[in-house]
Amino acid sequence: MDIIKEVRKRIEQEADEKYQKFSSALLPGINNLAGVRLPVLRKIAREIYKSDWKTYLRNTDCRFMEETMLKGMVIGLIQDEPSNILQQVRTFIPQINSWSVCDSFCCGLKFVNQNKELVWDFLQKYLNSQKEFEIRFAVVVILNYYIEKDYIDKVLDILGNIRTNDYYAQMAVAWAVSICYVKFETKTYKFLKNSKLDKIIFNKSIQKIIESNRISKETKAKLKLMKND
Repeated sequence: MDIIKEVRKRIEQEADEKYQKFSSALLPGINNLAGVRLPVLRKIAREIYKSDWKTYLRNTDCRFMEETMLKGMVIGLIQDEPSNILQQVRTFIPQINSWSVCDSFCCGLKFVNQNKELVWDFLQKYLNSQKEFEIRFAVVVILNYYIEKDYIDKVLDILGNIRTNDYYAQMAVAWAVSICYVKFETKTYKFLKNSKLDKIIFNKSIQKIIESNRISKETKAKLKLMKND
């Protein structure tokens, strides 16, 4: 049995009907979810990587969303020259069709930690894209790896200039702004006071910051007054 058929059979075996129903409710428009939990998928991804991972990444017939997710997870495991990994990333990005595939992919790209400048340059094309999940991909990579002292000013500048009407891209920007606020409150508060964010993203950013358990009640009250009704 080849690895693609083998993995598909494994997905069918590991599918959890209750989890499938729960997850499907969070993924409108996705109708090919088997219902395999993330820890199980990550285990399968490691097994694929130890096997014939190059063949698996060439799979163009992903019957289940989890098969696409696994491809993204396998890319995150690759040990190779950064330029070669980025080529795999570039090939995978057009296959992202949900926030779940996007976010599970981005959080696994640990090679970014050792290649910040290279990946930052790589992301710029996608930050300026008109495609929902290309923007979300770039923003989620940023919120995972770039909200730190050396990049915070660049990050806020970029987030302030993103213009999109696509929901999942907007939510990614708001999520990123909320993490900036938690880690760099003074800078991000000033950014919000002089915000270039559009109204929807601005209000969602405030909402996400307020939802954080790491923000004081006093700060939450101050931020509520900033919302654009």
